[in-house]
Amino acid sequence: MVARVVTVAFDGVEARRVDVEVQLVGNDGPTVFNIVGLPDKAVAESRERVRGAFAGIGLALPARRIIANLAPADLPKEGSHFDLPIALALMAAMGVIAPDALDGWAAIGELGLDGQIARVGGALPAAVAADALGLGLICPEATGPEAAWAGGARILAPRSLIGLVNHFKGVQVLRAPEPGPLAGGGAAPDLREVKGQESAKRALEIAAAGGHNLLFMGPPGSGKSMMAQRLPGLLPPLTSRELLETSMIWSVAGLIERGALTRDRPFRSPHHSASMAALTGGGLRAKPGEASLAHNGVLLFLDELPEYSAQALDSLRQPLETGEIVVARANAHVRYPARFQLVAAMNPCRCGLGGAGRGACGKAPRCQRDYQNRISGPMFDRIDLTVETPPVTAADMALPPPAEGTAEARARVAAARAAQEDRARQAGLDPDQGLNARAGGETLDRFAAPDEAGRALLMRAGEAGGLTARGWTRTLRLARTIADLDGATGVLRRHIAEALIYRRATAGAQADFDRSTMHRGDAPPFGLREDGAAQAPFLPS
Repeated sequence: MVARVVTVAFDGVEARRVDVEVQLVGNDGPTVFNIVGLPDKAVAESRERVRGAFAGIGLALPARRIIANLAPADLPKEGSHFDLPIALALMAAMGVIAPDALDGWAAIGELGLDGQIARVGGALPAAVAADALGLGLICPEATGPEAAWAGGARILAPRSLIGLVNHFKGVQVLRAPEPGPLAGGGAAPDLREVKGQESAKRALEIAAAGGHNLLFMGPPGSGKSMMAQRLPGLLPPLTSRELLETSMIWSVAGLIERGALTRDRPFRSPHHSASMAALTGGGLRAKPGEASLAHNGVLLFLDELPEYSAQALDSLRQPLETGEIVVARANAHVRYPARFQLVAAMNPCRCGLGGAGRGACGKAPRCQRDYQNRISGPMFDRIDLTVETPPVTAADMALPPPAEGTAEARARVAAARAAQEDRARQAGLDPDQGLNARAGGETLDRFAAPDEAGRALLMRAGEAGGLTARGWTRTLRLARTIADLDGATGVLRRHIAEALIYRRATAGAQADFDRSTMHRGDAPPFGLREDGAAQAPFLPS
């Protein structure tokens, strides 16, 4: 007789069906317990945990050859969550529970030696997959509230193996768990606490409105990290679809406690010593990295950007474009979503003070150039806004708090994002995917085409060598966001001008642009004063 129960194997955030088959062979021989089907070491050790759990509830393994097959055999099996389905199939084969009791159920869970069922990661995607297969899910009690978020899926969440056996025998009844709490709208730091840095606050608002990548560059104590930490307060809460996507990644990573989900967008801030695998994912079980945990337009804050290893930083270039990460292995390719907003901060040089002002070192500008060259050109090209944050003066600190704070900026961001959602619906796109930072192709040509003066300005910037093809596209996206904040239906010259001031350019390209612009009799057009005249061009590199 072969007893069967369904479980899952995780391929990224996707839970793939696995059938656990257990057969007892021979009579009155030594007990031999084999697990086949491409198990890793954690799965192979299940036989000892199952043996101990059976002893903990007063059962002994039969004196027969036990074969547990995990099908399909060519799919790698990783993790301790195979303990419970193997134990259930074995008890059905032994006659402890009726074989048909497991019909219509999938199971995940790790067993303790006393028969308790310990929590495992991935309960939410497992419940979603089981429901799609028309099955209910048996999972540990600790992850029951998490699995209960999977819509109308049937969930059983026993605390111990003996409790589950009693349920199947009709001795006791396990109640379906309730979904965990849904938090959101927690108090975020207010922009009113930031004195000075009005240009940087403007860039922060633009980044929040369009989902653009942002880099603050300035000396220590100028408020770079302080402003970055206030960006989540400007963003709208996760939509239902984004909440499910983000929660499934966190579930696989084992980061959901007692089923508690949140609509707040995650703020991930890995230390600069983080490895490439920590940022992009990997390890023995190809766990999601920081970039995937910051999925769905949320924040990945990298402080002291040049201190990260070049390999780790450049590993983020591809997900910044594609919105996903592929962890390649010899026998599998694991995909994780990674559509995140990059926010970073850096000092102008290693000493932090640059080449001007009190306390400046005597190595400028060479030390600045060498320090900033730790970041590759292609990485810089993917940053939409590069903003200098000068030192905050005593006069700034003596001023009263600003009249506007997070609430006012958040209202403008919400209005700009609503305009983007409307355009996405007009273009037949999912409103959740309609951020300007992701616009391209026909959508970009239709909604971000500048007026004649704006196109001429953009052409001159491109001819001066300050824009790559990617930079051209990103400048149009950024100008579209600035126009949305301005309430304008079209992209005008002033929107292109403000977008270009945030693009980082080489000194040579800036000088060429200055000469070509002055030859035409125009002022450098990047940025506008209050009187509408132009300010300085590209920020210094």
